[in-house]
Amino acid sequence: MRRESLSVYYGLNTRCRMAKPLFLSLLVLTAATPLLAAPSSPLDDPTLPGSNRYERCLAMAHSRPQDALAAANAWQTAGGGDAAMHCQAIALVALRRYAEAAAKLDQLARQSREQGALRAQIYDQAGNAWLLGQQPANAESSFTSAITLSPSDPELLTDRARARAMLKNWAGADSDLSAALALAPLRADILVLRSSARHAEGKGTEARADVDRALDIKPGYAEALVERGVMKYESGDTIGAKADWQQVISDAPGTAAAAAANEHLKAMQQASSSTPPAGH
Repeated sequence: MRRESLSVYYGLNTRCRMAKPLFLSLLVLTAATPLLAAPSSPLDDPTLPGSNRYERCLAMAHSRPQDALAAANAWQTAGGGDAAMHCQAIALVALRRYAEAAAKLDQLARQSREQGALRAQIYDQAGNAWLLGQQPANAESSFTSAITLSPSDPELLTDRARARAMLKNWAGADSDLSAALALAPLRADILVLRSSARHAEGKGTEARADVDRALDIKPGYAEALVERGVMKYESGDTIGAKADWQQVISDAPGTAAAAAANEHLKAMQQASSSTPPAGH
């Protein structure tokens, strides 16, 4: 089993988490940016879901992102303001043009007259788009801007930890996750993430304590069992590791956790079959 595979399956170092959808409160944005009397556009189609252009643009971004981008561009030119710009970013995310979306969201956050939580959300969305585009340094910068505006939000701290972990800054990830847990001590998911970071740092005792605490809070938590299985395997407890991973496959079929558990089982079997018998 390679060292790179030892952190928990959704990896602080391999994936970003999109815990929140990449769009803001419709009421907030549409209130902040009045809908101007602009020429007719596809966003005026009454068959689209939504009561205004912004809501319709978001609906189109999810079903027909290329059309939504074109419509949002025209709306922006006609004076659509922040709402049009945000819809452009959503359409770009749907088109997997992540760097363009992230840059637009950063720009929107910088020019926004909003303060506090709303502006922090925009920076957070920019950071998540940067992560999807595999640009963790830019993501860390966006998340730091978000945290400056809203320092008591554990989600923002957790998101920056993911960016730092993608940069292999495990100590920084550990620090952010510890701060998040000080604000939300019963979050089993954050405990597993910190366990993964501490595992990567070589802090085995602390890592195991975190994963055990997560299972105390949420018994049978699949992500925690995946990580605990890895720790058991490393300590030589192959029976215990196998039991944890098999439980995940049985209890959470079809999930990413089950896929990771299955990969670990295969790696363990391959390692066992390639080990020569004692005495040879």
